[in-house]
Amino acid sequence: MLFLSKKQDWLGNLRGDVLAGLVVALALIPEAIAFSIIAGVDPKVGLYASFCIAVITAFVGGRPGMISAATGAMALLMVTLVKEYGLQYLLAASLLTGVLQIAAGYLKLGSLMSFVSRSVVTGFVNALAILIFMAQLPELTHVSWHVYAMTAAGLGIIYLFPYLPVIGKSLPSPLICIVSMTAVAVIFELDIRTVGDMGELPDTLPVFMWPQVPLNLETLRIIAPYSVPMAVVGLLESLMTATIIDELTDTGSDKNRECKGQGLANIGAGLLGGMAGCAMIGQSVINIKSGGRGRLSTLIAGTLLLIMVVFLDEWISRIPMAALVAVMIMVSIGTFSWRSILNLKEYPLSTNIVMLATVTVVVWTHNLAIGVFVGVLLASLFFANKISHFMYVDSSLDEVGGIRTYRVVGQVFFNSADKFTAAFDFKEALEKVVIDVHRAHFWDITSVSALDKVVIKFRREGAEVELIGLNEASSTIVDRFGIHDKPEEIEKVLGGH
Repeated sequence: MLFLSKKQDWLGNLRGDVLAGLVVALALIPEAIAFSIIAGVDPKVGLYASFCIAVITAFVGGRPGMISAATGAMALLMVTLVKEYGLQYLLAASLLTGVLQIAAGYLKLGSLMSFVSRSVVTGFVNALAILIFMAQLPELTHVSWHVYAMTAAGLGIIYLFPYLPVIGKSLPSPLICIVSMTAVAVIFELDIRTVGDMGELPDTLPVFMWPQVPLNLETLRIIAPYSVPMAVVGLLESLMTATIIDELTDTGSDKNRECKGQGLANIGAGLLGGMAGCAMIGQSVINIKSGGRGRLSTLIAGTLLLIMVVFLDEWISRIPMAALVAVMIMVSIGTFSWRSILNLKEYPLSTNIVMLATVTVVVWTHNLAIGVFVGVLLASLFFANKISHFMYVDSSLDEVGGIRTYRVVGQVFFNSADKFTAAFDFKEALEKVVIDVHRAHFWDITSVSALDKVVIKFRREGAEVELIGLNEASSTIVDRFGIHDKPEEIEKVLGGH
């Protein structure tokens, strides 16, 4: 029951999903080969992984219409492991990566996406758009004019074909681009780089293969330092991509199910001779732009990928890279949030800094996890600083009774605790001090410690202190960690000093 999907997810968009899946399958081939080369393994490792991950996530993933396969972000994390220990240890690391991701799903870590602000998501999207475009540059440097002409023609087809009457809306323009540019290259026998030049395509179906590594703690010691970051980066990219596709399609997704689905897919990939992978924003956007919406598009993409590279390798190898470059440039342009540039003038400085920092770090390091971590950290710091400004303390004096009432308003936590303490005048000669916190909330141990400090200081000065208005949540944390109303605890603290 856990991974059952609605019939609508499979058959609700039959034609669009089939055509979109075909486009994605063609676009996946060179990407999978390129990522295999980055990781230092045979091209079939990336291709088998892409097939396996796409097919499994089609059934058990939490986001219909999203494409998962071998990715560059994951490949970069595998390089040292492959170089030092070989393919078998990579397969074992892929299995452990899957186990960790399944555990994350059951621990409901997908819910952590709620801590990622809109500015971080925008920065992530823009950074990926830039990286996708930069990845195409090697195919556009030191090449003949034919490549530029083919790329320009491909872009023209992609953007102009939808405007043709009748057929413009019936077929995805990226598919027309790939087919027509391949026909031109074959007919005119153009001497340009093709998919076949990327690496040798496999000629057999994948088979089950348990990693040939010792089952002991030493193996775990070797693969764990690679599996943990792969699990984190894989989930991060998958959940961020799911969020983006949610917005593009105006639909929701199950982030915790996606964690489990990615884990199962990576275990499957490791058992079929493939490397670990995750969601691909580029191919996911291609799928959505080509009309794909359901799980069928992801299944078709993975299945056709394997069929084409194994049984139609002679034809697939003749697809010009220029046609696929045109498709990926379209993805880059469509992915980038152009509105975010205009928003730089309208949005607060802190929001812009978070977005730009995320973009800069991701592009500079090519590490999505680091970039998003920096963005979330900055957003949290800015938020904490902003909230602390809304905390203030005012007071009034009853001169007849010698009673001063302090009224605390706002959130008292680690960033506003010093401001809270500084608002009290401990040298004023008073009979009694009333601290009214009806409109305040104490969030953490730091705020409770600040409250203790204020109460104890006033008592040292000879004033009676009355605390009123603690709400239930604040009262719980103050009762548990506060010492101002616990003489024995105060004695311990004073004795320690």
